[in-house]
Amino acid sequence: MAAVPPPPANPTTVSAKTDRADLLEAVELLRRCTSPEETRQLHARLVKAGLSDNRFAQNRLTASCALSDARYALEVFARSASPSRFMRNTVVRALAESESPGDAVRFYGGTHALGLPANRYTFPALLKACARLLGLEEGRQAHCHVVKWGLQPDVHVSNTLIHLYASCGRLTQARKVFDEMPLRTVVSWNALISGYVQNGMSSEALSMFREMQIEGTEPNEVTMIGVLTACSHAGALELGKWAHAYIRRRGLGVRIGVVTALIDMYSKCGCIERAVEVFEGIPDKNIVCYTAMINGLAVNGHGESAAALFDRMVMVGIKPDEISLISVLCACSHSGLVEAGRRYFRDLQRRYNVAPQVEHYGCMVDLLGRSGHLEEAYELVKNMPFEPNAIIWRTLLGACKVHNNVKLGELVVKEIMMLEPHHHGDYVLLSNIYAAAGRWEDVSKIRRVMKDRGIVKTPGCSMIEVGNKIYSFIVKDKSHRHSEEMYKMLDQMAQRLRSAGHVPNTSLVLIDMDEEEKENSLNYHSEKVALAFGLIKTRAGTPIRIVKNLRVCDDCHSAMKLLSVIYEREITVRDRNRFHHFRGGVCSCGDYW
Repeated sequence: MAAVPPPPANPTTVSAKTDRADLLEAVELLRRCTSPEETRQLHARLVKAGLSDNRFAQNRLTASCALSDARYALEVFARSASPSRFMRNTVVRALAESESPGDAVRFYGGTHALGLPANRYTFPALLKACARLLGLEEGRQAHCHVVKWGLQPDVHVSNTLIHLYASCGRLTQARKVFDEMPLRTVVSWNALISGYVQNGMSSEALSMFREMQIEGTEPNEVTMIGVLTACSHAGALELGKWAHAYIRRRGLGVRIGVVTALIDMYSKCGCIERAVEVFEGIPDKNIVCYTAMINGLAVNGHGESAAALFDRMVMVGIKPDEISLISVLCACSHSGLVEAGRRYFRDLQRRYNVAPQVEHYGCMVDLLGRSGHLEEAYELVKNMPFEPNAIIWRTLLGACKVHNNVKLGELVVKEIMMLEPHHHGDYVLLSNIYAAAGRWEDVSKIRRVMKDRGIVKTPGCSMIEVGNKIYSFIVKDKSHRHSEEMYKMLDQMAQRLRSAGHVPNTSLVLIDMDEEEKENSLNYHSEKVALAFGLIKTRAGTPIRIVKNLRVCDDCHSAMKLLSVIYEREITVRDRNRFHHFRGGVCSCGDYW
């Protein structure tokens, strides 16, 4: 019996199957695209096959474009007759991560005006764009839309709201979003902790970490980097040690970011030996950890060791970059290594092919100025290949103060006034120069100018860690509940200093008052108040570590050297520039700062 032949194929069915096969193949190829050129070729293929209006194909094409060419993704969206919400979200995300995040905000605004609905995938990218722009007002408008669409309970949306407000310095609003979240993840905690750290609120960051532990949320590597950074800023060594032990127990120390944060924490808490121990334990050292260690050695007064480590980095085949070269130049500056600094500066372009930036010039001006080569530093500033900024001039002014060069100091101040006429530090430095020269009439003029222009001097503030808590003190601070004890100790410190032969450097007092009043003013500087608190609240022989927001004054520096002998304490003071380790009557800086 002959076989019955199959019925003839339906042309419509065959065509549909072919179209579907072509579509699936094109979509798969789009998924595997690795370059804008490949994406454009596949786009042309879709158009030629008549599939460019297919919703599935448009979604995949937009996603592929977004990976490498946000502008092309925007074009695909604009030419679509009925763009999907997925396409809109993809374009927002691509533009938010591009070099022009403001385009993401404008694009969202345009599509919103057309009535395209948003969802929980829209706002994380949009809010990220606002954060990159530091666009508080745009972010607030986006927040209103979040509320309008009922999306605030979404954890990803709320996390990016926290990040937005923290980036814009609005930590109260960031905390409010956090507190209102029905569900929090480790990312939520990290966003707020990082926000506090980035805004200089280390105590609040550490407090949040304690709350996180109480609530039972498991920290991750990002959390610990934030905690270690907060410890670095606050000089909280004991809490930093605890964090290190926690990292070891949990096996979180494998990421280079964590070990680099550990090096930075120990360095900025004045415990350079532990920093070196962590550094040497890294099996595969990269330029980031080398730079952190060079910085740590520099600020702790080990300039020669920092320079030697830089040379070691070069010898093992790691090419220096702009940042590592800034670090080694800073090391030379802190330790007065003039010839080494000149050599590294010459090698920037000649050996390492790095074009000198304003930061490199700033390091050289500091190095030359502090070492007494003021004219050479001034010539370097005048011959820079770009206009010097206020920071460069301010660095030179600081050197004028160190060497009491009134003439050059006055000239430099004129340059600064044309750039930043309302910065209090410049007036204070010039006042110091005049006071050291006994020119009290000029000091008074400076004070009148500051008053007329509403310029207020930043008050000195010092922090000390006692019992895993951070305590802050300002000049003549009497707000603390232990003030009575502290001031008794301050009086005792002053008496014992006089008995040891210390003569207060009253030339540092910018007000023309009698000598006794000047001495009393010097006795109550914030670092001395913090030291008094440390002496009454810690056991005999315990090292005392203080962090100050301003430069340590000459009188406090000489007093701390004697106090380290009188009370048989190791006293470490970190000012805004570097560390001073006082042991047995000497300072690690060698009186060069």
